[in-house]
Amino acid sequence: MSTDHSTVFQQILDNRRSVRAFTEQRAESELLQQIFSEAARAPSNCNTQPWHIAVVSGDSCRALGKKLQDALNQGLYQMDFPYLGSYEGIYKERQYGAASDLYSAMGIAREDKAARHEAFMRNFDFFGAPHAAFLFLPEQFGIREAADLGMYAQTLMLSLSAHGLASCPQTALSFACDTVREELDVEAGMKLMFGISFGYEDKEHPANSCRVGRAELDQNVQFID
Repeated sequence: MSTDHSTVFQQILDNRRSVRAFTEQRAESELLQQIFSEAARAPSNCNTQPWHIAVVSGDSCRALGKKLQDALNQGLYQMDFPYLGSYEGIYKERQYGAASDLYSAMGIAREDKAARHEAFMRNFDFFGAPHAAFLFLPEQFGIREAADLGMYAQTLMLSLSAHGLASCPQTALSFACDTVREELDVEAGMKLMFGISFGYEDKEHPANSCRVGRAELDQNVQFID
């Protein structure tokens, strides 16, 4: 019997979501090699492949997480790319809706600023994930190549999903770019766009019960005959 490829792909898409709690189990190095080799099949403008990826695991992951938390607790924010974080209209509604769903799943009230801050700081320990990937662009590249990097990231996360791993893309992991470069020995000419925490999902953690919706097709897609 032939495989129904569309059904398999639908399952991979359904499994790919932002997970915010992980077990301590590490992926085998051979599996990581396969996943990142598959991610390299992502398309890019003129096949330039304008990405540099630094992957940190295990004890090095925990040590980097502590460095990031220390830096941000001291107010040492450094970003290679501006983060405006300002949305209006339907985009703001979706942003607020996603945040409300997540905090509700974790039992955190809107007015509980301390608990919200604690939840936010978990970003910088990769939500307990045993692995994190940092995605860089060489400094000479711009918005077109940033789009290439986004396609790489989606391909990577779909590959992780296909192999039974969970992930969470995080703009927050770019908030201390100098610390990341220093700790991972990445050259200054590589500019940090964002990071992805990944590993095996902790299915018991309340954060992972959160499910956010998607807009109806006709809100975002226009078909023209």
